[in-house]
Amino acid sequence: MSVMGTMRPTLPHAAARGGLALASAAIVVLAGACGPDAAARDNQPALDVKVTEVSDSSLVAVPHPERFPLTDVTAEAVPDRLSGTCVVNPDVNRTVPVNALGSGRVMDLRAQLGDQVRQGQILVTISSPDLSSALADYLKAVADEGMSKKQLDRAQLLYEHGSIAQKDLEVAQDVEQKAQVDVRASEDRVRMLGGDPAHPVPYIELRAPVSGTVIEQNVTPAAGVKSPDNAPNLFTIADLSHVWVLCDVYENDLPRVHLGQIARVRLNAYPDRTFAGRIGNISQVLDPSTRTAKVRVELDNGAGVMKPGMFAVAELESTALRPHLTVPASALVQMHDADWVFVQAAAGGFRRVRVQTGGEIQPGVQEILAGLTPGQHVVRNALEFMQALDQQ
Repeated sequence: MSVMGTMRPTLPHAAARGGLALASAAIVVLAGACGPDAAARDNQPALDVKVTEVSDSSLVAVPHPERFPLTDVTAEAVPDRLSGTCVVNPDVNRTVPVNALGSGRVMDLRAQLGDQVRQGQILVTISSPDLSSALADYLKAVADEGMSKKQLDRAQLLYEHGSIAQKDLEVAQDVEQKAQVDVRASEDRVRMLGGDPAHPVPYIELRAPVSGTVIEQNVTPAAGVKSPDNAPNLFTIADLSHVWVLCDVYENDLPRVHLGQIARVRLNAYPDRTFAGRIGNISQVLDPSTRTAKVRVELDNGAGVMKPGMFAVAELESTALRPHLTVPASALVQMHDADWVFVQAAAGGFRRVRVQTGGEIQPGVQEILAGLTPGQHVVRNALEFMQALDQQ
């Protein structure tokens, strides 16, 4: 996962020429004022330039260093942070596939992709031969059970008057019990296919098992519906009040990621808003092509702002504090594809030092990975310093 950088000013052409002048073996000594026209143009006294050959090309000497405010290189103990691009996904535990267990043909489609549905709402009505067959079996079982019940009542009466033996009564009782089993089995099959035994019609009214958003639809009006063995889900409904943000973390950064770690997520669609969540899972398998592991950040989404498929930037914040060298972002200037600062040197001069930068610790504060030590003093505004030198 890449670390977010800080945009620093790049020198204009004139300032770049000033940078080349610094590369030569000379000390630029500012001594004296220029003409009145130059002073009026810059609204400040201009100084003459005197070039003296020296052995150290990184030194810049000025007679009045107080003109350039300084800032300290400080070591701040802040939480370690990683940031990178992520994608919003539905919470799998709140995602429900919806299928019809019987085949048939769509008669009425009442829900489509993206719709909000309520639990129990009819999604689609299907004319199903499977349900028709199940209803026929149910009605036959009910009729057989009614006949066996009458036979049992007659056998009971005859047994009480001594007209039949006990074994004949037991046979009638056995027939009635089996008939009741057939009724219950056929009734369960009708309900499983989506029918109602109390209202035996050959139509499957497929209803939403939960409330949520239809995030997948694989059925159209008048389409044929197959059994779910080799067919995709007709619908998928997700409760988006809670979502997952999946981030790719490089293997080198995995030791810095822990379960329960705080994560702050910013959506590309809403860059000014931040959403807080926690890491709920770290994948144990690396993607061999990118050498990354999936890190799952779990967030509440009661307002429905985060939608599946949205790109986001997640900043992972560790619980442990680690010292970071920092300077104001204005103290950095970019020359020749590198970052530089001007460190206060002896005798009122400054030394140009190349530094390696990290991420932005906070707005306007830049992390320094190499090139400086705590307690050094650097020019607060490096770009103005370079422009002042170039104007002489």
